Amino acid sequence: MQIGEVDRIRLGTFPTPIQELDHLAERLGGPRVFIKRDDMTGLGLGGNKLRKLEYAFAEARTLGATTILTLGGPQSNHVRLTTAAANRLGLPTILVLRGEEPPRASGNLLIDRILGAAEIHFVGAEGFPSKTEVDRIADDKVEEIVERLKAQGETPYVIPNGCKAMHGALGYAGCVLEIVTQLHALGTAPTAILCAVGTSSTQTGLVLGSHLYTHGAAQVHGISVVATPPDELESRIADQLDDACRVLAIHPPVPHDAVRVHGDYVGDGYGLPTDAMHDAVLLTAHTEGIVLDPVYTGKAMSGLIDLVRLGTFTPDDVVVFLHTGGAAGLFADAQVDAFLPALT
Repeated sequence: MQIGEVDRIRLGTFPTPIQELDHLAERLGGPRVFIKRDDMTGLGLGGNKLRKLEYAFAEARTLGATTILTLGGPQSNHVRLTTAAANRLGLPTILVLRGEEPPRASGNLLIDRILGAAEIHFVGAEGFPSKTEVDRIADDKVEEIVERLKAQGETPYVIPNGCKAMHGALGYAGCVLEIVTQLHALGTAPTAILCAVGTSSTQTGLVLGSHLYTHGAAQVHGISVVATPPDELESRIADQLDDACRVLAIHPPVPHDAVRVHGDYVGDGYGLPTDAMHDAVLLTAHTEGIVLDPVYTGKAMSGLIDLVRLGTFTPDDVVVFLHTGGAAGLFADAQVDAFLPALT
C-alpha cells in the first residue's frame, strides 16, 4: 500500500515553510542549518501533532465517532491540538489530564479552556503516585468515560497521548517528502534531520521518510526530552518501523541501525528546564527571531548546538531542524518563573 492511499483528513496548512538559519550557522561555525516550521501548521497555534491527527481523525470518521477522548499532561501540546482539530470537525472533546489541577490555567491549559473542551478531568495527583500508577489511573478514567458515553448512545474514539505510532509514522514520512522537495528547489538536499523525541512516533516517521525519499542518506537524529533510556527509545522506534513496513508492504524494511537517539540533553527530567535549553532558546531568538519551546524544541536545539560543537556534522552537511511547535508552553507559570530571572 502506498502512503497516499491511506485515509487522511486535511487539517493543517501544508507544506509548512522551511528557512535557512544562516545567522545561527555562522555563530556555530558548522554546517548549513535549515528549520522546518511545523510550528506553523495553521490550527490551534500549530505543532507537529496535526500531521498525526489527520490520520487519527480519518480513522475516527470511519468508525463513526461522535465524541473524542484524549489524554496527556496539563501542558500537553497534543491535547491542545486534538481539541482544536475536533472543533474544526464539529466533534466534542473530553480531556483526561495527568496531575493536579493548577490554581489557574496558563499556557496550553489556558488554550484548552479557550477552545472549550466539553469536559476536563484531572487524575492522579492525590498521594503523589508514580508515573506508572498515574498512567494506570488515567487509563482507568478513560475507560470509565468510554462506558458512560456508550451507555448514552455515543460512539467515543480515544486518541492516545501523542497519537498512535502508525499515525505518527505516516504523518512524518510525508514531512520528509516535503523537506526533500523544498530543498531540491533550493538546489540542495538534507544530509541530516534532527528532532525532539518524546512519545517517539515523530522520529519513527522521519526515519521511515528518509528510507523512502532519501534512500537513507538523510540521517535522523533524535534528541530525547524524556527520562526513558535512549536504547529503550531506539528499540521502541525500531519496533514501530517494523510495524509500518508491514502495513505498507515495504521490502526490505528500514534497518534498525538507522535509529539514533541522543539522551544527554534531558537534564533532570521531562519538562524541567536546563541551562543549555535556556541558552538555546535565547540564541535562536536573538539570531533568527524564531521562538522555540522549553520542553521539546529548546532541548532539541541545545542538542544540535552541542553536536555541531562536537564535530558530529561537517561544514558540508545540510542539517534540517524540526520545529515541532509548543511555544504556548513558554507561558505556563512554571516556565515563566524559570525564564524571567535570566531576562531581568
